[in-house]
Parts: sequence; structure tokens; C-alpha cells
Amino acid sequence: MNPLEAGLSPLIHLLDDDAAVRQSLSLLISTVGLRVQTWSDSQQFLESFDRQAIGALILDVRMPGISGLTLLDTLIAQGVDQPIILLTGHGTVDMCRRAFKAGAAEFLEKPVSDDILLDTVQQAVRQHVRRRERLAADQWARERYASLSDRERDVLGLIVEGLTNKEIGRALSVSPRTVETHRANLFAKLQVDTLAHLIRHYASLVETAP
Repeated sequence: MNPLEAGLSPLIHLLDDDAAVRQSLSLLISTVGLRVQTWSDSQQFLESFDRQAIGALILDVRMPGISGLTLLDTLIAQGVDQPIILLTGHGTVDMCRRAFKAGAAEFLEKPVSDDILLDTVQQAVRQHVRRRERLAADQWARERYASLSDRERDVLGLIVEGLTNKEIGRALSVSPRTVETHRANLFAKLQVDTLAHLIRHYASLVETAP
């Protein structure tokens, strides 16, 4: 269960080795109703932060041990889906380019204005919510698709190709009435009411099915 489903506000992980920065940014971010967990050690953060929570990650670039850019590479390689915001007091064009190429959601230079930071964090949270919603919808669709019989999948594939019931019947050597029965069953199993809904949510699954 994600924090929103549990009635919790999104969680922002803030990694910076400067205690004063952690305290000030944590207080700032909490003013817009977001929870904040602060970290001073990259390795501890990497091993312990909640990967399932809805929210975002704020990483200082110049950290002792594992730098923010190295941490960014590691998190992306591990498939972490929270948007990652990098902060630095000594940014360069090359550093910024590398961060975005690696998958950072945003790259901000210190001192960053309160409004810019809050706007960036809130946009990142909204982005993560949308991403998780898409993943949940995709998973739900895959589960519904898996419930179809082989023949219902055949019919679905031909519907997606644009064939009529009569054309599907000829292709599968069955009567149009049998096609109508399969069609009604698959619409019920997939919980769709219209052809447009069916195409929008299931065409991609048909195209990638073995």
C-alpha cells in the first residue's frame, strides 16, 4: 500500500551532509504538507530508504563517499522510480548535462529560492503519483488480460485489427453468433463498456502477446 492509500502525505527523502541545510530544507518542505526524512550518509540512505513510498528524492551532489551523481546512477540502475532532484553549490554545465542524461528530474543550484524548490518538489511528487497510477493501471490490465481464454484472446486480437464479427467468424471458422458470445465474455472479463475503451487499454497487450 502506498502512502496516499494509507492516508499519509508523500515522503521526501533529503540527503545532504550539512546539518544546517538538512534542517532548513526539511522545515521548508514540511510547510506544504509533505513528510521529510533526512539523511547524512549516502550508503545508509541507499541501503535503508523506503523505495515503495510516494514522493521524491533530493540529493546533494557533493557528498563524502558516494557522490550525488554516483548515487543517481545507482538508483536509476536499480529501477528506483521516485523522481530525483539534485542540489549543488558548485554546478557546471557538464555536471547538469550529465545529471539529466542519467535520469535526474531536476538540477538546482544552491542557494535555491524557497518558491523554486517547493514548486520543483511538488511537481516531482505529482509526476510520481501519475507514474504509480499508470503502473497500477497497467498491472490491472495485464491481470484482466490473463483471465481470457485462448479463443477470447484470438477474438480480441481480431477486434483490435478492426475486423467485424462476420470477418472474425470466417477467420476462426465459427459462426458470428459464437463470435458475439466470445466478444461479450471478453468485454465482461476486461470490464470495458466500449470498443474505444477496449482499444485504449488492451491494444498494446495484444500487440506484445507471444
